[in-house]
Amino acid sequence: MVFGSMRVMTGPLLLLDGASLWFRAYYALPESMTAPDGRPVNAVRGFTDMVASLITRTQPSRLVVCLDLDWRPQFRVDAVPSYKAHRVAERGDGSAEEVPDTLTPQVDMIMDVVAAAGIATAGAVGFEADDVLGTLAAHERTDPVVVVSGDRDLLQVVADDPVPVRVLYVGRGLAKAELLGPDEVADKYGVPRERAGDAYAELALLRGDPSDGLPGVKGVGEKTASDLLIRYTSLDGVRAAARDDTSALAKGVRAKLIAASDYLDVALPVVRVARDAPVEMSGPDSLPETPLDPQRLGELAQTLGVVTSVDRLIHALAAPR
Repeated sequence: MVFGSMRVMTGPLLLLDGASLWFRAYYALPESMTAPDGRPVNAVRGFTDMVASLITRTQPSRLVVCLDLDWRPQFRVDAVPSYKAHRVAERGDGSAEEVPDTLTPQVDMIMDVVAAAGIATAGAVGFEADDVLGTLAAHERTDPVVVVSGDRDLLQVVADDPVPVRVLYVGRGLAKAELLGPDEVADKYGVPRERAGDAYAELALLRGDPSDGLPGVKGVGEKTASDLLIRYTSLDGVRAAARDDTSALAKGVRAKLIAASDYLDVALPVVRVARDAPVEMSGPDSLPETPLDPQRLGELAQTLGVVTSVDRLIHALAAPR
């Protein structure tokens, strides 16, 4: 596999943002795709096809589907109460994420297909999938890592050392996926190249993210945030300049940063993915050449009416790597 100008001779560790991918599969394909018994299987079919395509494309030696065991962790809500508040379903105790009714049962189907195929899953109690991805990427010392997600927050995990970590960003679909490392993140978002991953998290903190309910610094958009980080290297440097009356920082920007001090004091752990989540694996992450339970996988393919998609997955597993 090729990462930029560097050719890697071993297959990477492929880390998939499970929910990000099956949400995209669900919305990309019509609900008219149903099992023989009438249940919608558009997400199952789309997700299985994506996994098969990603295996073929990246030629991984290891693969993990990373899961949200807590999509809105309490430590993030305690720091910034608006965090993902707009996504909370208006039912029960308000702790559930608003998910389409016809997607929820398909997640169990997807997990059944993944388990029968012998593909590992991973989660961490009290943490999001982002944290699982961040932890596994940060602790890898053997193989290059490819993180696949449609969530730009994961761009903060890009790195060159101790192993290359790249993000295959699929926000515009798999056909238009972009493979991004530190150079690409620095060029695309205007952050310091030497700390591109961490700087991207700080950029997101400063500009805010309405999709996650993060307010950002009022009056500071992405361009201003980029300029600040390029000039002062880090969020700490930006805040030090804001407190220094003799700095060259414009008075208006200084006032905005000072006004947002309470938010800036607590928001970084909300934006930054964890690197030390207590990740638990379902089993070994080595990618099998044949399904772990071919009989069960065949039964699922027939019952769910996704034979073609499962066949693609089996073919991808069996292809030389």
